[in-house]
Amino acid sequence: MEIVHVSPTDNIDVCLINAGDGAPFISLLEVWPLANSIYRTTSNSLPLDLMARFNLGMSEEDSSFIRSWRNRQIENSETISALETIHSDETDYKLPNEVLGTAIQSQKGYPYPVLFIHLNFDIDYEYHLYLHFFDFVGHPQNQLRKMYIAFDANLLAVTLKYQEPQTIKQIIPKGLGLNKISIVGSPDSSLPPMINALEIFRVLLQPNAPTHEGDVDAMRSIKHAYNITRIDWQGDPCMPRDYRWEGLNCNSDNIPRVTSLDLSNNPLTGEIPQFLVELPNLKRINLSGNNLTGSIPKALREKNGTTLILSLDGNPGLCQIGVCRTKTQKSIIPIIASVAASVAVLVILACISVMFCKHKMKKQMNFSPFKKDGELKSKNLAFNHFEVLSITNHFETVIGEGGFGKVYLGTLQDDTQVAIKLLSKSSQQGFKEFQSEVELLMVVHHRNLVSLVGYCNDGDMKALVYEYMPEGNLRQKLSDKNPRVLKWNERLQIAWDTACGLDYLHNGCKPAIIHRDLKTSNILLSKNMQAKIADFGLSRAFLNDTDTKVSTCPAGTLGYLDPEFHSSGNLNKKSDVYSFGIILLELITGRPAIMGTRGNTNHISNWVRPRLESGDIQSIVDPRLEGKFNAASAWKFLEIGISCIPPISIQRPDMGHVVAELKECLASEISLESAEGNSGISGSASRIRYFPLESNSAPCAR
Repeated sequence: MEIVHVSPTDNIDVCLINAGDGAPFISLLEVWPLANSIYRTTSNSLPLDLMARFNLGMSEEDSSFIRSWRNRQIENSETISALETIHSDETDYKLPNEVLGTAIQSQKGYPYPVLFIHLNFDIDYEYHLYLHFFDFVGHPQNQLRKMYIAFDANLLAVTLKYQEPQTIKQIIPKGLGLNKISIVGSPDSSLPPMINALEIFRVLLQPNAPTHEGDVDAMRSIKHAYNITRIDWQGDPCMPRDYRWEGLNCNSDNIPRVTSLDLSNNPLTGEIPQFLVELPNLKRINLSGNNLTGSIPKALREKNGTTLILSLDGNPGLCQIGVCRTKTQKSIIPIIASVAASVAVLVILACISVMFCKHKMKKQMNFSPFKKDGELKSKNLAFNHFEVLSITNHFETVIGEGGFGKVYLGTLQDDTQVAIKLLSKSSQQGFKEFQSEVELLMVVHHRNLVSLVGYCNDGDMKALVYEYMPEGNLRQKLSDKNPRVLKWNERLQIAWDTACGLDYLHNGCKPAIIHRDLKTSNILLSKNMQAKIADFGLSRAFLNDTDTKVSTCPAGTLGYLDPEFHSSGNLNKKSDVYSFGIILLELITGRPAIMGTRGNTNHISNWVRPRLESGDIQSIVDPRLEGKFNAASAWKFLEIGISCIPPISIQRPDMGHVVAELKECLASEISLESAEGNSGISGSASRIRYFPLESNSAPCAR
């Protein structure tokens, strides 16, 4: 086995245990400075087990360089090689030059410029794929090698630059699996798609997670302070459980914490160290039978008898009550008190002056929560590392996962529930997107946008704290696995809520903001089913209505991507309108944007159009509604959805117009329900929350 493990701490402890088959051994241990390497895994730094490593352009297996590479034949491909020796500037765990100097590209004469790599994944694991590219083929500057890489439902846009290495990382979640990777040439690409190498790892779950780093540091400080030389006090204090340090007890949490410490009847001298307080889960400390002196730290005294049992008998030089003072100390106390009082007055006056000046300066500055170097400068709504641990109860409950990383349930001190989105070290969306989301949500506020409660930017801990949306996301609600079917008027209300939030971004904000990744999984629902748009990490500001930006960066999700983006790379407000139109079709039909099995998929728009032409609304509306919908509002709703998805962006309406159309559709539904209620007729739709049908847009400064 070949294992890649990224250390989550400053120290690495490798423990080899006899599993009953003989003395443990290890063939090779390499230590690499990975820095921001692509091989960083999830926030838990779980190890990666190599499943396959292919040099796709190599004719046979070669292990003459750092890692062994196998050959893999790909259908409809041809091998290409660099004419000269490759010299790459890569440094962190770099790819061998021999790998960079060979590749495959789509075969000439094949009807479509495409490469298919067939795989067979065990769905019981999470997988990490690394696709390596290095375009060594010389060509004119005006020629580009542009490609789309499809991992089943996920689509990435890639543009290769001459002799610039590029690696695409894709995480395949547990339970999903993957059968095929498609690398397709862009219609406007001058050169066929190519790829040099591919690596596939599976994530190994660790039954023995390492001890909490703070507890490890505290135990090592204790070991150093008392010069403890026990042979078993090596490596991780709590793990593996059968080999924990003598005198320690630890809990069985996902991240073990030290709960008791027994150092009794040892020749320990000196004072009780303050860093014992840094073991917050400690329930018992036994220091009896030693030669300790001085006072007991105040924090330990306050915890003793409540959350902590402290045993100190047999330490004759230890002052166990109050603070021990000498005569000299007693004589100088009045002087110290007098001086301290004077200093305190001066400090208070200075603080008042500084605060007044800062307040005045802040009014003159344009607000941004980040400094130029990327550090957060605003302390409002800021949480530190330990507060995030406390809020999430050490990341106890996972409620979701996205491009940033996992999302955890948290509880603030006032019992308010929040959602904590933790930025994974291996996240495909990095600190730039983290910054973008914080900056945007600090200045835009709307009842149909998820509210930012706070953020954490404490060292490696980067997290976003949102209001908690207990009803989950819209994709989950529309799933046929959800036993609770969304009623027709609920779907109309969710559509209108979402449209209002998007209209606010497009027309209520100056400059306008495009979301760029609008989809049903990014629409969250409150306890009263109010819809709110979330996940703004890819959002961009546009100067005016005609402003268009060309993007070669991977953005968006397959099924929701603007077709115009495929051909030109252009993104504007109408790109969001297209995504919103797909969401409306999902609300009407109950079907996902991409339907079918792998290798035989169908887009929802292609599924709707022939049924639309037949004029049979019953065959289009979600059958789980069992006909309980108003046909007139259904036709109107479908018409709005279809109007949003023409392939040419200028043919799509503005979101302000969409809001007005949905308002009319929802108003007719409310009127119908009211009429049925007054006549005593039992209507098909149940009553839900309705907000006043009024404009929600308001200017927002950025």
